Amino acid sequence: MKVLAIDPGYGRCGLAVLERGANGKDILIHSDCIETSATMDFPERLNTVAQACATLLEQHSPDAVAMEKLYFSNNQKTAMRVAEVRGAILAIAGAAGVAVTEYTPGEVKSATTGYGSADKKAIAQMVRVLVKIDKVIRLDDEYDAIAIGITHLASARTHAARSLRADHQKELK
Repeated sequence: MKVLAIDPGYGRCGLAVLERGANGKDILIHSDCIETSATMDFPERLNTVAQACATLLEQHSPDAVAMEKLYFSNNQKTAMRVAEVRGAILAIAGAAGVAVTEYTPGEVKSATTGYGSADKKAIAQMVRVLVKIDKVIRLDDEYDAIAIGITHLASARTHAARSLRADHQKELK
């Protein structure tokens, strides 16, 4: 299974493509943080992020898109803009026929660190333990995207295992 994982934003948008390897270990194929300038008009910023996501969908043909759920911040304008970015990503994934799964920040923290209130530093440390990263990552948004991908692959493994157990129980009856 291959997943395009996104930490949505319009100033910075973390992106990662991960795949479950034959040995069951998650493999980081690509990661980046798309940054847009505050001097750009919002439609241009939105287009920059959307095109980066569309390009990754086309280049890597993921089986799924995983994205962080929107949480409401104190700044309503920022929350609305991030919601618009998420809408653009949902539309692009829908047009490509790729299912989208969303995870709360707490779910991502729990899946990567085992602690739902972990801080950014703990997430970055565990991401480096869980997947091999051969480059310098400057921004937390990129680590967050990788963590979202790890979360999705772990969730997919759990669902597959449940499905196998259910099928096995049916056979026993």
